[in-house]
Amino acid sequence: MRISTKARMNRLFTNGGCLDVAIDHGVCNEPSFLVGLEDMAGVVNALIAARPDAIQMAYGQADLLQSRPEQDKPALVMRIDMGNPYNAQRHRVMWSMLQNRDEPIIGALEMDAACVVVNLFMLPDEPELFRQCVDNISRVRADCHKYGMPLMIEPLVMLPNDMRGGYQVDGDVEKIVPLVRLASEMGADIIKADPTDDPDDFHRVVEAARVPVLVRGGGKEDLRAVLEKSARLMRQGAKGMVYGRNIYQHANPRAVVAALIAIIHDGVDGEAAWETYNNG
Repeated sequence: MRISTKARMNRLFTNGGCLDVAIDHGVCNEPSFLVGLEDMAGVVNALIAARPDAIQMAYGQADLLQSRPEQDKPALVMRIDMGNPYNAQRHRVMWSMLQNRDEPIIGALEMDAACVVVNLFMLPDEPELFRQCVDNISRVRADCHKYGMPLMIEPLVMLPNDMRGGYQVDGDVEKIVPLVRLASEMGADIIKADPTDDPDDFHRVVEAARVPVLVRGGGKEDLRAVLEKSARLMRQGAKGMVYGRNIYQHANPRAVVAALIAIIHDGVDGEAAWETYNNG
């Protein structure tokens, strides 16, 4: 690993763990994702005060974080692709593309990001979408190696649209593990993976990755259940989480961050994390 890559990784992972709060949902063109993100400046201010390890944003909003003078503010993880699999209605043509095709990571370098993130979609009957994602990653991987930028790949196995409607995760470990392995083979420095239906199976995802694995949050759930599941996933070898709606759509995001940080950095269980939340 290049020195510049390692230096950026060190900005993300505090004592080996990372809580990355994702607020890059504006690229999804899905109205329900924007609830709680109407005032982006206010959201960023609140998250800086809450002190997660990183905040995940797209180029157009990243200045709200990177223009801040604090030396100990969260690291920037930059989303550099976008696509249309997030809507409740399946589109006639499904696509995923880089936000800057000619120089994919130039915006991340400009904004001094610690990492870039790109999707690897696996949707039923959408081989062209999958091919586009592979092409995106291939282009980005070359630039990341050239400039020492860590690459986070987000492999997403999704259910057929008609099963539950819209953007829904398939938690089948037998489908997640091969896609995570593919992300590893393509040169991921970090993998952002869906939780398995049974959290105790998640060690198989970690073993397939061979790089740090951060658990993806997905849709908003009951917080106590989220904390319990998060603690179980950490015990299976996860290095942290990338959570969005379970934080920014919550009434007390700062307390949620504190509870998740306790799980990641202090090794507490779900019950102790729930107590941390209630004390926040």
